[in-house]
Amino acid sequence: MTQFNDSQPIFLQISQRIAEMILNQAAREGEALPSVRQISADLSVNPLTVTRAYQSLVDLGVVESRRGMGMFVQQGARERLLAHERDKFLTEEWPRIRARISALELDPQQLLAKGGSDE
Repeated sequence: MTQFNDSQPIFLQISQRIAEMILNQAAREGEALPSVRQISADLSVNPLTVTRAYQSLVDLGVVESRRGMGMFVQQGARERLLAHERDKFLTEEWPRIRARISALELDPQQLLAKGGSDE
């Protein structure tokens, strides 16, 4: 969790990394997440940036703040994240991918056949 890119704000990159932890079940429902101070120190970023990252996950309904205890993964968080990420993929990424496939005159059946190969 140390490298950031310039393509999007740091708080979004942090929230995406936390979301990946939830999706990959490295952070399970009901478990505490690292503190704002811990992430801030580990990544050398402003605590407000980390707070903003957590707030974006609170807004999605996947993380909850427990006063005096920290941030926790909510019950049902993984399913909500899956639904959110699938919708985001289909509305934001897939149209670009589909257009690129068309522009390159690629055959979707060929792509599916090659999908699992390492050629």
